[in-house]
This record gives sequence, C-alpha cells and structure tokens, in this order.
Amino acid sequence: MTAYDTLDLAQDTRGVVTVTLNRPDKHNAMDAAMIGELKACAETLGADPKVRAVILTGQGRSFCAGGDLGWMRAQMTADAATRAREARALAEMLGVWNQLPKPVIGRIQGQALGGGVGLMSVCDVAIASASARFGLTETRLGLIPATIGPYVIARMGAACARRVFMSARIFGAEEAVALGLAARTVAPEDLDAAVEAEVVPYLATAPGAVAEAKALALRLGGAVSEAEIDSTIDALIARWESDEAAEGIDAFFAKRPAPWVSET
Repeated sequence: MTAYDTLDLAQDTRGVVTVTLNRPDKHNAMDAAMIGELKACAETLGADPKVRAVILTGQGRSFCAGGDLGWMRAQMTADAATRAREARALAEMLGVWNQLPKPVIGRIQGQALGGGVGLMSVCDVAIASASARFGLTETRLGLIPATIGPYVIARMGAACARRVFMSARIFGAEEAVALGLAARTVAPEDLDAAVEAEVVPYLATAPGAVAEAKALALRLGGAVSEAEIDSTIDALIARWESDEAAEGIDAFFAKRPAPWVSET
C-alpha cells in the first residue's frame, strides 16, 4: 500500500484497511501534510476494489486534537491565496472522506477535538471508548467550526449541535452518544472488538450495492452542496483574519488567558 508520512495503513486479508493518524506527539492534530495525505488516502481507498471496509483511528493517546495550531497560526499571516488554498484543502479532504464509497468505521480513543469531531462526523459509524473526551473547542481560540460544520450538523442535527457548537465545553462519551456523534461507547478494552463487530456484516454484502446505498443515504439526507462548502471556506478565512483569532492563538502559545476569559 502507499506509504505516508502522517498516516499508517494496514490491510488485512479480508480487505479491511485500518487508517491510523500518526502524529501522536501532536495528539494527531492535522497540519497541511496530514490534510493532503488524508485526502489522497481516501481517494486511493475509494478506487480500490479490494477494499471492503475502512477503520479510521489515531495513534497514541488521542484520536485527533483538531487542527494543528502552528498550521492555523501560519494561515493568519499568509497571503490571501495561501489562506484560500489551505482552507479549501481542508474542506475538500472532509468531502472526500464523507463520500468515500466504502463503509468507514471510526475507532475513537482519547481526545477528539475540533477537526477530530469533524473526522468522526464523516465516518458512517463511530465507536467511542468510554474514556474518550470530545469538544468543538474553536471558539475558545476565537475561531469557529466552519469547514467541519456541515458534517457535524448532518450527524447531530441542529438542535443537538447547538448544545456544543459554540460553548467549547468538553463532554464525555455518553453525551457523544446522546448527541448522535458516536453510535455507542464501550470500555477501552472492548473497543477493538466493538469495531470488529461493526466491520463483519459488511463482508457479506455486495460492495457495489454498499457504495450505492451509501450514496443514496447521503443524497436523501441532504448532501452538502458546493455553495455550503464555499461559504464555510469563506467563513474560516474570515476568522483566520480576525483580531479575536490572532489574540486567542497568541494567548495559547504564550500560555496566558485570552482577553475574553472571565475570572468567574
């Protein structure tokens, strides 16, 4: 299989491919390299007839801590063309995973924050360790969950999403299930068995029928439109250019509270 710098891929004899985010020292936060490799990986897996199912997981203590803050900080000082290119790369990567014509099962351990919640939302089913923690933490930094937004809303529904979309609060696995983000939660030692139980039924299904059924579900559920994607890209770029984002990310790197943090 193709070798990647930020991902590990393993395919078993059944055609089940495990894609592991492999930046454990950064809690698998996504930078430009990982975003590009995730898109290329999904395109390759989608075109491979030998692939029957895909497991998406993370190496180490976290599934994915969202966007790499160094990468985001760089966007705020980049030229307009670079910001637009990077924002679109993130949006397109999520779109390719969302439409991958194979079943995608998320194996979620540790933290899933920001873009990590976005990656969960483009899985067909996500199984969470009971010890996992989740959060849409962008607003704490003066940012917004823009390009992941359409997929998070599609997964949770607007009413549930509004409970966690703006507050940046951290919530546990049971609440992730109640919100519709995760299908179920299991003890950490049972996570692999639970993921395997999701994979096995697909090995008795017709791959072409699975692909068409998934495409039908996306279409009937209201597929994310190009106009919506473009609007989220514009919204992300606008936030990268905002004073609040500059202050929030500078405060993070300086290890001091952002100016809007109240003592209470």
